[in-house]
Amino acid sequence: MQIDVARVLGLVARSVKNFEKDGRPASTVTLTRLYETDVDDLWNAVTSRERIPRWFAPIEGELELGGRYQVKGNAGGTITACTPPTRFAATWEFGGATSWIDVKLAAERNQARLTLEHTALIEDHWNQFGPGAVGIGWDLALAGLERYVATGASVDHETAEAWMVSPEGKDFMTTSGEYWRAAHVASGVDPASAKERSDRTIAFYRGEMPPGVAHPGTGS
Repeated sequence: MQIDVARVLGLVARSVKNFEKDGRPASTVTLTRLYETDVDDLWNAVTSRERIPRWFAPIEGELELGGRYQVKGNAGGTITACTPPTRFAATWEFGGATSWIDVKLAAERNQARLTLEHTALIEDHWNQFGPGAVGIGWDLALAGLERYVATGASVDHETAEAWMVSPEGKDFMTTSGEYWRAAHVASGVDPASAKERSDRTIAFYRGEMPPGVAHPGTGS
């Protein structure tokens, strides 16, 4: 499994926005990138029960407005909006916490643009790990989606897991985490604080988290 880490991560625009949600501090991480396909095909790839496992993970449930879903070994939730082929939104429930995802698709010349927003309340978890806790996972997912859209080949999960602990995989985690640290700083967060959080998250994704330390565990 070969991934051009610098190229793949460089194709994603990332941002972090801090605001209030229902009177509580919250933050949204946003990833945007183009895919070499049309909107209809990309919509099908990200919403089809048959195709989602080919680049992400097996999924069960009712993939329709108001339906409950469960990603194997990951998050579950309720689909709260669905407007084919341009938008869906859902709760993202994992480890006893609820956050929210919103995915939008748009045609751009001969390509399709995907924008993914993941919103979470700012609590102890966010204060420890920052945006990379979800951002690195979504960077991995969007890279897998690109490979699938480009080749049509399904991901081999054993190969993917081996790649994650390879030097190239660890480089991906580090580079992604550094991108998210920069986005965090750009949102107005103190650079030293942003670095502390990103260092913890990168260590987790690289398999280097010290024993006894809490981990991101956000499910993305």
